[in-house]
Amino acid sequence: MRKVVLLYNPLSGPRRVRRLADVEAALTVLRQAGVEATVEPTRGPADATGQARQAIAQGCDTIFACGGDGTVHDVLQGMVGSHAALGVIPLGTANALAHDLRLPLSAVAAARASLTAKARRTSVGQVEYLDFDGNRGSRFFIVAAGIGVDAHLFYKLNPRLKDHLGMAAYYAKATLLWLTHPMENFAVEMGPGTNLEVSQLLAVRIRNFGGVLRQLAPGASLERDDLRLVLFRTRSRLAYLRYIVRGLAGAQWRVGGIELVHGVRVGCRTRGDAAPGLRVFVEADGELLGTLPAEISIVPDAVSLLVPAESE
Repeated sequence: MRKVVLLYNPLSGPRRVRRLADVEAALTVLRQAGVEATVEPTRGPADATGQARQAIAQGCDTIFACGGDGTVHDVLQGMVGSHAALGVIPLGTANALAHDLRLPLSAVAAARASLTAKARRTSVGQVEYLDFDGNRGSRFFIVAAGIGVDAHLFYKLNPRLKDHLGMAAYYAKATLLWLTHPMENFAVEMGPGTNLEVSQLLAVRIRNFGGVLRQLAPGASLERDDLRLVLFRTRSRLAYLRYIVRGLAGAQWRVGGIELVHGVRVGCRTRGDAAPGLRVFVEADGELLGTLPAEISIVPDAVSLLVPAESE
């Protein structure tokens, strides 16, 4: 690292008051190591993308996303296809990517770990969808994309409650959805002649989500050039619960109606006989994007990710 910028979202997360202090502490670590480093607050998802591109154009070899997975997601959009490295200073609620990279969860320790980290090329996912204005949209993702119940969670989740309660807000809303959501099926095409109906689809890139859930999709890895697809071919609430308990326990047992496969592309659409006005939501890296129809694919050799030495 020679020249870097730290991009942070001043408005998100449960520790807004401390956020700038954390970022400045990370900045001090980098500067004391002889790195030319600056800090910029992001002004919104589109601005974070543009800020990353501008920093790369101005000669930055590393862009740090300081925040949670949503901040990483926004910065990632401006980095795919470039040779600059994406670093993470975890300041968010879930910090799933940081957990997978085995990054320390303190800003200072994460900055210190980055000084001996290596840039590793990795593939990312890409999801095309219909945005809420009826236009086609496209986003890259590095953690996971989801269609169905999990995206409905982000549609229903109150951002203020999330900022105040952190992961407890996710767990409370997820429990309510498990009890009440109708879990409508939608159509999935995984290749010629491979057509399924599922109530939930996950396309996962990382191995370890951290927290109590840890392995959401065993077999997923940033070292692979594909997606780990979790197909919920059931509407059984008990099957959903058993799958979550499997993740909590770190167990490998099979759950009837839920399949895990590797794939590089999958298309999703509402069923032809779906109720009028039915919306099936799409999310990526915990960010609500829009609705079906959607297509998820892998983009090989997409971005350089700063990986701590201990994760090698």
